Amino acid sequence: MLKQRLITGLILAPIVLCGVFLLEQAYFALFFGFVIALAGWEWANLSSYTSQVQRVFYAVVLCGLLYLVSTFSIEWVLLASVIWWIIATLFVLSFPDTKGIWASKPVRCFIGVVVLLPMWKALVFIREADLIPASEWGGLWIILYMLLMVWAADIGAYFSGKAWGNAKLAPKVSPGKSWAGAWGGVVSTIILAMVTAYLLELSSVLTFILIVITVITAAISIIGDLTESMFKRQRGIKDSSQLLPGHGGVLDRIDSLTAAVPVFVFLLLVLGWVA
Repeated sequence: MLKQRLITGLILAPIVLCGVFLLEQAYFALFFGFVIALAGWEWANLSSYTSQVQRVFYAVVLCGLLYLVSTFSIEWVLLASVIWWIIATLFVLSFPDTKGIWASKPVRCFIGVVVLLPMWKALVFIREADLIPASEWGGLWIILYMLLMVWAADIGAYFSGKAWGNAKLAPKVSPGKSWAGAWGGVVSTIILAMVTAYLLELSSVLTFILIVITVITAAISIIGDLTESMFKRQRGIKDSSQLLPGHGGVLDRIDSLTAAVPVFVFLLLVLGWVA
């Protein structure tokens, strides 16, 4: 399984990086819009809509909503996303006692919109932004940092969980995840933040702020992962699909990003770090 995951990862990473760095803004938006459409096709299944017609219809509706969301203010979209992830945290912590609130098909479909669309909006917005503490680092580098942050958290969580993962993080939601894995992921992102601050020649204060918002984002990325696990457990499936050998589906790869990207960009906006 690990070999298959590595092979798929080595194929996917260059595709994603080419999509980020080589495509013009319009094509960049379309590229990640296609990713959202695939994730929407999978989310329809998580919502218990199992026929291909229903799943494709949901993906098409999401694509239409992407255009609508593109006209909205970035601040309001990200604020709505932050509010959702606070609610999602409460749902994860109280699962399965509160599943009656969100278990109906229509509610799950609506949650899919709130989960997927803000990530796309944040990516499209941040691509043309500049990082004010280091103006030579534009939006492309901010996106790369967000990707590296989530990848570092995943890798750190995987290996620390394998080594020391006895105490379970959320056994009712995802029995495989441990507190050791969570802490390993957070430590990995702290190291990334420190290296990035050194490369950007940030002051001690700015370095501390970068570490803080990175840790917050890493923590919420875990909630993104656990939220998808919660929906899969309710649906009775292990993976969102089998599109990516060794990784499951697209949602299984971007679940952390759906939470991390909008929250991180929101924090940058609050700090006034992007323009």
